[in-house]
Amino acid sequence: MKIFTTTREVQDYLADLRNNGKTTGFVATMGALHRGHLSLIAQAKQHNNVVICSIFVNPTQFNDPSDLEKYPRPIEKDTQMLIDAGCDILFNPPVNEMYAAHEHWHLQLGEIEHLLEGKFRPGHYQGVTQVVYKLFNIIKPDAAYFGQKDYQQFMVISKLVVLMHLPVKLVMCPILREDDGLAMSSRNIHLTAEDRQHSLVLSKTLFRIRDEFDANNIPALLDEAAAFINAETGVSLEYFEFADSETLQPANQNTKNIVALVAARVGKTRLIDNILIN
Repeated sequence: MKIFTTTREVQDYLADLRNNGKTTGFVATMGALHRGHLSLIAQAKQHNNVVICSIFVNPTQFNDPSDLEKYPRPIEKDTQMLIDAGCDILFNPPVNEMYAAHEHWHLQLGEIEHLLEGKFRPGHYQGVTQVVYKLFNIIKPDAAYFGQKDYQQFMVISKLVVLMHLPVKLVMCPILREDDGLAMSSRNIHLTAEDRQHSLVLSKTLFRIRDEFDANNIPALLDEAAAFINAETGVSLEYFEFADSETLQPANQNTKNIVALVAARVGKTRLIDNILIN
């Protein structure tokens, strides 16, 4: 696996590959890799000649400086995992390679920026689009692979691609879960043994509500989900919502395709999850 830390080096290398007719699949990460990330690498390998993964803990998408500071950065372990997964290129730049001093960014994302995650993490999606725009311009991938777990992020990046006319195909890959149902996340490393057990209420609620779903009974189902989660020790619900899977506006009985999304703090760790209803 080739490892690059500068924009110039990775661009030159990728330009040679493109000149030789190679297609590139890209997986953007903040490191602390798990099997969910590796499933994205596997998807990219199936459909592209070359797979590139970036590891960059992006400071502009963190609202809480302490959250940024404690974000796990096991780069040696991550590098070995990528080698074992057959990744071809790792792009691991320092912050000063990605950002100049006093850099400004604002993209008119519309309502999607302020719904759900946007309510609890104001400015988060400006940071996400800022770094993804940079990475797409540096790497110029044919296709980019993202996990369904960050469903709203995928929708926001889809809007970025449209607004900035970026020639990249976006692929949403299914959530990978632990055997007990917990969605895989880099943040799971922060869960204590007790938190880990309490966190299962999120996936259990999603599965339960999916199985019970009735579009004519949405308010009651929302109340049921909230009560089920709030009854769990050590879990503080931020939101549980049914949304239109294309707009993320609140769903109603006439919405054709629905996604249920949840966010909660389990102990000191904030977790998100979702499930497609229909």
